[in-house]
Formats: sequence, structure tokens, C-alpha cells
Amino acid sequence: MTSAASLSRQLGFARPTAWQRAVQRMAATRPAAWLLAHVLHRIDGRLLRWSHGRHSATHALTGLPLVRLTTTGARTGRPRTVPLLAHPHGEEVFLVASRFGSPKHPAWYHNLLHHPAAVLALDERSVAVQAREAQGEEYHVCWEKAVALYAGYAAYRNRAAGRHIPILLLSPIAS
Repeated sequence: MTSAASLSRQLGFARPTAWQRAVQRMAATRPAAWLLAHVLHRIDGRLLRWSHGRHSATHALTGLPLVRLTTTGARTGRPRTVPLLAHPHGEEVFLVASRFGSPKHPAWYHNLLHHPAAVLALDERSVAVQAREAQGEEYHVCWEKAVALYAGYAAYRNRAAGRHIPILLLSPIAS
């Protein structure tokens, strides 16, 4: 395991190319969000596993790097791993529970509410983390950072049918 501080540093984002920014704009549309949620999301999970976290279709197409979050299922108690975009935030990272603008929260969000301890992995490195929901000014700062990286979040918020899109901060668990 590596420390969360070094994991956060590893999540440095390279500036996407003009082509990747165009793909990001397209990804924010309703049809592309559906495709991402139902197809690309599953492809990325497999690619990340097979490449030990080094490659994903999302990164290749959009320039946005993905991490793997392993939570404990809220109902089943079983481990659940999902590829997500994580944003550095000081010594922590945060996740946006947008679910591509769906009116429902993503399953991983419910899992973290019930079992806040999780594992975040990037490449072959992983770190045990504790999740907490961002509130107040901290939420707004994180939201602005997220939208600056990926403008699609703003479109997701508009489509979320009035649902508040949560942001979860992940802090390292001391080993």
C-alpha cells in the first residue's frame, strides 16, 4: 500500500488534447452519457483489471484518468470494484457521484454511506481510504474543481432531475 498523499500526487492530470476535449463535450450529451454508463463503463472495468490499472478507454478518448474504487456492498457485504474519475484535493481525493446525470445515486455512493472504508487503486498501487461527504464551502470548492476538469458534470447536474449530486472525499486510513 502507498500513502494517500503520494496517491493524490500520482493523480496529476495532463492537459487533454483538442481532440480529447471535443470527445469530452460529446460525452456530456444525453446519448453519449447513456453509452458511457452502459457500455464504456464495463469496458473500462475490464481494461483496468487486465492492464493492472494502466489503461482505460475513457483515458484514451478523453484524457481523463481513472482509478478503481473497491467498496463493500451495502446489502451484500461483498467487495464491489468500479472505475471512477478521482480528483486530487490536497492530501485527499474526491469522487463525484453524478451517475452520468441519472436521477438516482450510483451504487458505490450507497456502499460508501454504509461502509465508508474502501480501497482506491491507481496502476498497481492501492491505498485504504475512509470516505466522508463534502458539505458547505468544501462541496462548492470541489464542485468547481470537478467542472474545471470535466465540463460534463454541469450537464449531468442539469439532467439529474433536481437530485443533489454528492461529492465524497477519501482520506487515507493510517496503517
